[in-house]
Amino acid sequence: MCALSLCAAALPFSVLAAPPAPAANAGKPIFVLNSLDADISVIDPVTFTQVKRIPTGKEPHHLYLTPDEKSLLVANALGDSLTFINPATAEVQRVLNGIPDPYHLRFSPDMKWFVTAANRLDHVSLYRWLPGDVNNPMQLVKRIPAPKTPSHLFIDSKSTVLYVSLQDSDELLAVDLATQAPRWKIKVGQMPADIFLTPDDKHILVALTGAKEVEVYDVTGPAPKLVKRLPTGKGAHSFRAWGDKRHVLLSNRAANTISKIDLQSFSVVDEFPGPSGPDDMEVLGDGKTILVTSRWAGKLTKIDSQSKKVIQQVKVGKSPHGVWTLDHMPRQ
Repeated sequence: MCALSLCAAALPFSVLAAPPAPAANAGKPIFVLNSLDADISVIDPVTFTQVKRIPTGKEPHHLYLTPDEKSLLVANALGDSLTFINPATAEVQRVLNGIPDPYHLRFSPDMKWFVTAANRLDHVSLYRWLPGDVNNPMQLVKRIPAPKTPSHLFIDSKSTVLYVSLQDSDELLAVDLATQAPRWKIKVGQMPADIFLTPDDKHILVALTGAKEVEVYDVTGPAPKLVKRLPTGKGAHSFRAWGDKRHVLLSNRAANTISKIDLQSFSVVDEFPGPSGPDDMEVLGDGKTILVTSRWAGKLTKIDSQSKKVIQQVKVGKSPHGVWTLDHMPRQ
């Protein structure tokens, strides 16, 4: 969700004369969720132009690839539905209705669990993933109360623990997936949004959109321990792994910047421009190009991480949120 006080205007930035040459596998479509238009912009990665719009349910916010990599799932929060899209052809495969308020979504690494965060309804839904069932691939197991305003989800590499940020109660919740019961809940900083678990499952990073920092917790024991508060920028919001298991990007929505964080030292080691309210990000398969949705400008922005310059922008829909393409670096 967007805090209106964080809808900052864009800062000046430089634009290069021409974009870099496309990578060898850069022919895969780029998908941008337009939350207030209830549709998806499909971007041609070579020309960086919008080639079509795909209607969805109301307020599509986040998206995730199915374990078999055959479908891209779009969570339509106010539409109470999921839209399945072919990630290679940008064709709609099906719409699954009756999913209450799917704001954020996640698959467990073992492919057994599918989880949604009901942002407005204050609960988390745990589903069994049944890919062989064409009519009902998700079987509801339990709805767990998660007050107030569950925002983002993360599941550890062993598929044992679900972490949930609670945006409006300033808390972090951990759920045991085997028992479907809460393990613990702790108080964190102001307005926690995205969360990111390090590849070794030892530390979780919490982005504080109501502040200008990330909190780092050690989660190896029975109760989490705060180990660091890392200043990044005002409106610290969304993470995206760099793809080397060593670094993660963080968009600072109100500061109009993107921080690169070292996961060993828990320090900011680089910074990139993020014009007009940077939100969700993608790192292309070339390992140097960052895509970020510029929420307040209604644009998708392409950034060259080597020159630290914006190289291209394309107009999309209103309040663009999630961005995704098959041509990406690993997500851990």
